[in-house]
Amino acid sequence: MNAARYSFCLGCMLLMIAATVATNGAVTAQAPQTTIRTEVGLVNIVFTAIDKNDRPVPGLKADDFQLFDNKQPQKIEYFSDLSKGSEVPLTIAFLIDTSGSVKDKLDYEKTTAAEFFKDILRPKKDLALIIQFDSDVNLVQDFTQNYNSLVNALDSLKAGNSTSLYDAVYLAAEEKLKQETGRKVMVVITDGDDNSSKVRKEEAIEAAQRSDVLIYGIGVQTEDSSFRVLKKFAEETGGAFFSPRAKPGEVRAAFRSIGEDIQGQYSLAYGLNARKDGSFHALDIRCTVRGVRVRARKGYYAPKPDPTKPE
Repeated sequence: MNAARYSFCLGCMLLMIAATVATNGAVTAQAPQTTIRTEVGLVNIVFTAIDKNDRPVPGLKADDFQLFDNKQPQKIEYFSDLSKGSEVPLTIAFLIDTSGSVKDKLDYEKTTAAEFFKDILRPKKDLALIIQFDSDVNLVQDFTQNYNSLVNALDSLKAGNSTSLYDAVYLAAEEKLKQETGRKVMVVITDGDDNSSKVRKEEAIEAAQRSDVLIYGIGVQTEDSSFRVLKKFAEETGGAFFSPRAKPGEVRAAFRSIGEDIQGQYSLAYGLNARKDGSFHALDIRCTVRGVRVRARKGYYAPKPDPTKPE
């Protein structure tokens, strides 16, 4: 992959987004991307089973879960334990806030992020990219398996101005993760809420849901920090949110928890019975094992009909 710095060209892209919204009332819907299986007509879900202490629970089977689509029970057709020995590839988009307010935190955030990549990425199997966001959104390292390239990209980061969180999430999902297969994870680290994006938070969440992306948020606490939206991003997509204080040890612990969560995931798939109308379907996964609950995305969007094909 080309490791050169690359701009997303937000101005042109967001003007096109705005035109689409104005014309159609929403960003054009796409058919949900398959996450583990690639057969047409399956809904794929990557999720985590956790105990009362929010720790991943290993060793569960398909029979330990019940699945509902819009409150209707569904038959689980495929089930996988995505533990460390899994052959399913992992793709990570790492989004780091480089606004002016993080200047005094950026060095140890870069150091702990490098440790995270070293611990979580499996050689010749997993991919990661790095996006920085402040008043602009820039791809500083495209998908790579090369750990040194990721570290060099982190080392190049410098603090900027405002915070375009929603734009960064939207573009990472829509432009980079959408076409990837396997497990798709977005890790976002920031010390504050959005104050300069051109897309709405609802559009960012929808883009992540349509691309089958789990968002893990790290909100580094400051005196006036607010992470309500970042926490919602995590809840809606099946990820998790952590809010450490601005101390290297606590940020490192948050990254460690994300790594443990990713390494303890499961996946399942079931037949797509929804009408092709682009509507949102609520998902509910329940574990029948006492004391275990499931963290998963809230739902998915049914595909829209292909206008070139007769009903």
